[in-house]
Amino acid sequence: MSDWQASTTEAERLAAGTHTDPHKVLGAHQVKGGAVVRTRRPDASSVHVRFTDGTRVAATRTHKDGLFEARLETLPSPLDYHLEVAYPDGNTYHLRDPYAFWPTLGDVDLHLAGEGRHEELWRRLGAHVVEIDGQEGTSFAVWAPNAQGVRVVGDFNSWDGRLHPMRSLGSSGVWELFLPEVGPGARYKYEIVTQQGYLQLRADPYAQATEVPPDTASVVYRPSHAWGDEAWMAERAERTHVREPLSFYEVHLASWKRADGGPLSYRDLAHQLVEHVTGLGFTHVQFMPLAEHPFSGSWGYQVTGHFAPTSRHGEPDDFRYLVDYLHQHGIGVIVDWVPAHFPKDEFALAHFDGTALYEHEDPRKGEQPDWGTLVFNFGRNEVRNFLLASALYWIEELHVDGLRVDAVASMLYLDYSREDGEWVPNEYGGNENLEAIEFLKQVNATVYGRNPGVMTIAEESTAWPGVSRPAHLGGLGFGFKWNMGWMHDTLSYIARDPIYRRFHHHELTFGLLYAWSENYVLPLSHDEVVHGKRSLLDKMPGDRWQKFANLRALYGYMWAHPGKQLLFMGQEFGQWREWSEERSLDWHLLDESDHAGLMQLVGDLNRMYRDTPALYERDVDPGGFTWIDANNADENLVAFIRWSGDDEPLVCVTSFSPVPREFHRIGMPHAGPWREVLNTDAELYTGTNKGNLGRIEATEESWHGQPASATIVVPPLGTVWLAPER
Repeated sequence: MSDWQASTTEAERLAAGTHTDPHKVLGAHQVKGGAVVRTRRPDASSVHVRFTDGTRVAATRTHKDGLFEARLETLPSPLDYHLEVAYPDGNTYHLRDPYAFWPTLGDVDLHLAGEGRHEELWRRLGAHVVEIDGQEGTSFAVWAPNAQGVRVVGDFNSWDGRLHPMRSLGSSGVWELFLPEVGPGARYKYEIVTQQGYLQLRADPYAQATEVPPDTASVVYRPSHAWGDEAWMAERAERTHVREPLSFYEVHLASWKRADGGPLSYRDLAHQLVEHVTGLGFTHVQFMPLAEHPFSGSWGYQVTGHFAPTSRHGEPDDFRYLVDYLHQHGIGVIVDWVPAHFPKDEFALAHFDGTALYEHEDPRKGEQPDWGTLVFNFGRNEVRNFLLASALYWIEELHVDGLRVDAVASMLYLDYSREDGEWVPNEYGGNENLEAIEFLKQVNATVYGRNPGVMTIAEESTAWPGVSRPAHLGGLGFGFKWNMGWMHDTLSYIARDPIYRRFHHHELTFGLLYAWSENYVLPLSHDEVVHGKRSLLDKMPGDRWQKFANLRALYGYMWAHPGKQLLFMGQEFGQWREWSEERSLDWHLLDESDHAGLMQLVGDLNRMYRDTPALYERDVDPGGFTWIDANNADENLVAFIRWSGDDEPLVCVTSFSPVPREFHRIGMPHAGPWREVLNTDAELYTGTNKGNLGRIEATEESWHGQPASATIVVPPLGTVWLAPER
């Protein structure tokens, strides 16, 4: 063997896919008396090194596994030559040599990633179209610390992992390779050689685009969308959400509207959503998970592409268009973000490098029994960094205005949905997941620190204290928390026949005992209209008219209650059927007057809500709420006052009884003229039109502990709002 030829050992390691530094062998190298260019092309019939001046040097197959080596007089630079590879079928390919280029990641990147502090790691790991030494191509980088070898496969090499082994960047566990001439649109995966010698094909955890499911390859993507939401983004940075009106329209994008049985594109949905949401006056659209997921029946909650908007509706730039278009029309965008667990699909994160990498090895920590998924290992720096980068990516790269964080309770408790013996206590013997708690604090502090004016919202169903308190004050750091207790109690109450509601009146009033313990969102979400729970309209007791009246009264009560508002799609017009991800909403129902009337009410509620500071300015201040009548169980009636920052009152009276009250005396905060600004029983909404059409005069007769009172009409199964006459 000549001294310029690779050793048999090196060649064998390349052939086995276990060489951790293929650049040491392949590419151009200085050797005694000149230079050598090596490439591995197992199926080639010949290889030549062709120089820019047109000269060629034949390479010799020096090892049976396909290693070709060409002896040169001088060492060429990366752009001085390319490889001319011929195959027995007569095809010849001209290729730049990927092993002629330096690593694309630096020591600082690797150090920060190892410590879990690389907040923009999506810019370094994954696939990125870049230019190196004047050559455009794609840099690939993936974390797989326990692999024997990692290789890039894709359209560009006929999915043959033998051609492009990656270089290990030492103790970081990151593998890297720059492939010249590979550009946007190329499909790819990583071929991983495990410690046991098995080959695994894995999608890129940091991929920013994917194939359309059920196909699972990652896609090289270079965004080119020109944002037009500068005014929105500048205004967003000045927002203080707890003192502003927030009403969320929750949407499952694939089933909001469909065409010919299939989902609409992001761009088509952008225009239709804006028209609908603007007409209804919602401040934000909240999307159920749009990160890529293989199984539509998971509704997006079993994520495999944490940086990739689902390709079911188009490319990532099409998603950017959707967000941009909503922003330009004054509508914010919240997305569900799922850091609690991930699915076991073999092409994705589970046992990514042949070991429990993103998850715990111990199933008592790593298995989520409710959903058949795996739990992230929040104690591992690189895993925390992966999720933190995902959160920031959606906010900073895709311009979303906030994250609704799914299944927070499952993250906080080690014994969540587990029996005795099925979980491992923390170091102090408790059931708190200390690592997940610190992770949530880190995410919230970082998100808010880097992006003023965004929001994070916790779906958290327990009594965990301080969910929406800043992390530096001992809280978890979320901006808001879903008020699951209010939702359960209220729906339990209103689903009962009015004759029995008197015995459950506390379900209406109990929530006001803790209404200011957190910054709350009142959610009537997708979870309440599936799996046999029936639609909201169908939950209501009574005949058709009573069902609509009950629901209208509930909405009027809800919009006046302390907390921000969330309504799932279809509830604005009274969907009869349970929601299914496989079909569109029943939009034809709007041809019927009571459905159209309900949607008119939702639009009016949102408009009055936004125009009435008493309904939002003091949401987090107990002084912004006063009971008038909390104990009228016999009449199924509650009445209260909301106060603005300037102490302007709004009185809300709700009757969940089908009996009208023609001369009902109600305490008022002051004497003088008042007017009815909302009546859910109005004819406009297909109600009976019982109400207070003229001016209401409150006199200085104390009632219900208030200094004044008035006699009003309380409609059957209705809510009225009363405001001072100005």
